[in-house]
Amino acid sequence: MTNAIVAEDLVKVYKSRRGSKEVRALDGVSLTVPEGTVLGLLGPNGAGKTTTVRILTTLLRPDGGHATVSGFDVVKQSKDVRRIMGLSGQYAAVDENLTGWENLYMFGRLYELPKAETKKRVGELLEQFNLSDAGDRTIKTYSGGMRRRLDLAGALIGDPHVLFLDEPTTGLDPRSRLAMWDVIRGLVKSGTTLLLTTQYLEEADELADRIAVVDTGKIIAEGTADELKAQIGGERVEIIISDASRMDDVYRLLSTVSTGEVQIDKRTRKVISPTKGGASRVLEAAKILDDENVEIEDIALRRPSLDDVFLNLTGHKAEEIAVEEDENV
Repeated sequence: MTNAIVAEDLVKVYKSRRGSKEVRALDGVSLTVPEGTVLGLLGPNGAGKTTTVRILTTLLRPDGGHATVSGFDVVKQSKDVRRIMGLSGQYAAVDENLTGWENLYMFGRLYELPKAETKKRVGELLEQFNLSDAGDRTIKTYSGGMRRRLDLAGALIGDPHVLFLDEPTTGLDPRSRLAMWDVIRGLVKSGTTLLLTTQYLEEADELADRIAVVDTGKIIAEGTADELKAQIGGERVEIIISDASRMDDVYRLLSTVSTGEVQIDKRTRKVISPTKGGASRVLEAAKILDDENVEIEDIALRRPSLDDVFLNLTGHKAEEIAVEEDENV
């Protein structure tokens, strides 16, 4: 399979605003995105996601390394890259004084599409993004979700082969976020290659074929969601028992069937037993405890989430957001 995006050892260095100290926004980032797939670039603000996107979309020159998009060098062949890619940034890049139709028409002309083709594409995109009824309204009257949809429509006006979405659902309400996910799934189904940056773990889990976790300017892990989750261990049975005085008994009983160290918390009366085998292990644990007259308040099988992965890899949760990348410099 041909790679639509290739980045090799990208480096970007800024001078700190507080003095002459250098800040390495990117410190050797390498990644590949095969054609027709989605790579989720996952990390908190300040990790290097937006800097990576800016380099790949020719908005920023790297201080080291090399990158291509659809085979075109992002530095030496920047015009060719811009011709075949689309970009939707963190903030909707629309003119509030123009209507939705006028914004899209302007984007089409900037892509040097013929007038007739531009008008046709504008109509198609307004319909695709459920904005036909609002096409003649100025952007001032649009909601946040409508602005994001229009911005994404603008990124698609040139029918790009490769699409970059930089935190496309930031600031959207849950309903608008789900609607945007549906739009993104449709684009991928049609064959578009997508690099998606996000700080929402659920979003990466839902949309990405592969995920690259970036922190402090470096890729610290990469794989499918299941592969990343497997790195921190598999399933575990979580149990809350009624009587805290039986915790030691529970520890002894479950240690005989656990695949790892059993953890107990006498304050919360919670027991965590690493396991393999799915729901059958829940039944097994319940039977073992029932045979010894240990009363259970709650029992469940839990699989690791991407939040668990992120905490394990970085030492902090994904929602513990750092300062914006621009503020680091």
